[in-house]
Amino acid sequence: MSPSPVAAPSTSREQARQLRRVALSGLLGTAVEFYDFLVYGTVAALVFGELFFPGADPAVGTIAAFGTFAAGYVARPLGGVLFGHFGDRLGRKSMLLLTMGLMGGASFLIGLLPTYDTIGVWAPVLLITLRVLQGIAIGGEWGGATLMVVEHAGERRRGLWSSFTQMGAPLGSLVSAAVVAFVVALPRDEFTAWGWRVPFLLSVLLLGVGLFVRLRVVESPLFAEVKKERTEARLPILDVLRHPRPVLLACCVGIGAFTAQSLLTSYLIAYATGIGYARPQVLTALTVSAAVALVVLPCVSALSDRVGRRPVVLAGALASAALAFPVLALVDSKSPGLLILAVVLGHGIAQSTMYGPLGALFSEMFGTRVRYTGASLGYQGATLIGAGFSPMIAGSLVAGSHSGTPVALLLCGGSLITALTVCFVRETSRASLADTTQRPAVPHTQEVSA
Repeated sequence: MSPSPVAAPSTSREQARQLRRVALSGLLGTAVEFYDFLVYGTVAALVFGELFFPGADPAVGTIAAFGTFAAGYVARPLGGVLFGHFGDRLGRKSMLLLTMGLMGGASFLIGLLPTYDTIGVWAPVLLITLRVLQGIAIGGEWGGATLMVVEHAGERRRGLWSSFTQMGAPLGSLVSAAVVAFVVALPRDEFTAWGWRVPFLLSVLLLGVGLFVRLRVVESPLFAEVKKERTEARLPILDVLRHPRPVLLACCVGIGAFTAQSLLTSYLIAYATGIGYARPQVLTALTVSAAVALVVLPCVSALSDRVGRRPVVLAGALASAALAFPVLALVDSKSPGLLILAVVLGHGIAQSTMYGPLGALFSEMFGTRVRYTGASLGYQGATLIGAGFSPMIAGSLVAGSHSGTPVALLLCGGSLITALTVCFVRETSRASLADTTQRPAVPHTQEVSA
């Protein structure tokens, strides 16, 4: 009997509906995660030094606050391994619900934390503990959210569809900057007393919206096939580390994007306010840059579907390296207009060009059986190296040299690492995701069995 003429279109329509729903879930989920993560970085730069590390020199207090910021990044690879293991064994969807709940819960509790004046040394201890939980959660979030989109998207437009997850970062930044801009408009005493808590407490509302959307998505069809064939990896991390080159390459490819992200967002607040900018001026620049990134990310990701992932990432890395010192000069001009231009060029355009294709690229570097673990470990390793310690290192070097040159050197160095490494990664935009093995990310076609 021939199939009903409406059966295929109906299936096609349902697949398209699920793809849109998964893309929205990835966008909202990652936005919630990055909102919580970036609110922490912003508030840490503004007030955590005096609230949780009182009595220290202001520069030392800021460095200590960024030390707690780094603790979240240190925990991210652990989250990638933990949630990657169960995501590759049990499924993507269930892990994504857990990561979102953990991230939102930790952020809400930060908003309720007593300060050093109330409970003494337990205040920074609890702060660091919750920060580590945030890091574990976001370590598992990105990989699962990206894979759900990529594995639903088919073979032709993986870059474009994966950009929805990538757009969660600037969208979360946009929302966090707007909320923080609202509370920093309060008188300084009120902001220090209670205003800084508001962005953390509001995260529970975003969490509710994100969970509602995420509950309605279906499991990845590629993973469902793996489960049906009972070919999932017993210990995905061991399979990944047995052939470590893809993970190492992914880590190095991502370093430039995350160095630029941390230096031109979180650290920029402390640096720019330290040289005389008003906090609303800095937050305005970050808001404009995030809005630009929301346009640039889908454009460069779609371009990577046509010309390949490598050329787009390479172009962004070279642009970021070339702009490092001009961007610093624009910031040092102490002109609010030039500050906006600096952040838009360095973060909204150059960093976004590096960052946009990474979701599809990292997913394509690993087979289905180990993709959650491999992509997460590569991505979170890059965030740890590129972003975790950059603000703290920059703060220490700037305090010692009384010059912003170290910031430009770090930005340029991270971008050049990406530019060099991407030359050793094979082009993956035309690769099939249907296999269940781990594939190498080097310029040859021999497949490596996991």
